[in-house]
Amino acid sequence: MPRGRYSLHDPHDRTPLGDEHFHCATGPSGWRYVSQITAPSGDHAGSVDLAIDELGRPVRLELHAGGWQVRGAVLDGVTWVRSDPAGEHAQEGNAAAHSFAGASPAFLVATSRLLRPAAGGPAVRVRLVALTPPVLAPRTLDQSWTLTGTETHATDNGALVVGNYQVAEVDTGEQHPVHIAGDVVLAAPGIELEELESPPSGFG
Repeated sequence: MPRGRYSLHDPHDRTPLGDEHFHCATGPSGWRYVSQITAPSGDHAGSVDLAIDELGRPVRLELHAGGWQVRGAVLDGVTWVRSDPAGEHAQEGNAAAHSFAGASPAFLVATSRLLRPAAGGPAVRVRLVALTPPVLAPRTLDQSWTLTGTETHATDNGALVVGNYQVAEVDTGEQHPVHIAGDVVLAAPGIELEELESPPSGFG
């Protein structure tokens, strides 16, 4: 069960946004990721609880940030309920999308599992509902993912296979690299892996 810490920063000016302390695990029914997010001051800033099935579909999502809460799952596309900080209003949403996106590295792992592009193959397009801090307002976006190649690194715990992805935002054409080993993001825009207590888990 990988456990560790990501540092989060603004991908444009590298302003620190805090840390995400996580643990995750693979199993016969899929993968689950749980994290607590702290602000640069050390104060609690939110949490992520995401479970995907063996095909990479989000079967349960619960996000907290800035007092807002979102619960979601794959249902007629993706469906979610967003609640305000006061807890007085809950708004349900639905979109013809494949999965969710957000600031957490968990969403990058989940999307890579959902798409599974072939190394050197064509880009795979996906529609996502992005839920980003501080208010977790839903926004639909389209991305394309390309697996540009894999690298194998020798470690004390055996070979570590890293997938190198190129992710493009379809509406803007902006592209950025994402590096994933098993169920851990090694590096991505705004994300750095700072601590890892045990090796990434592999997917069957």
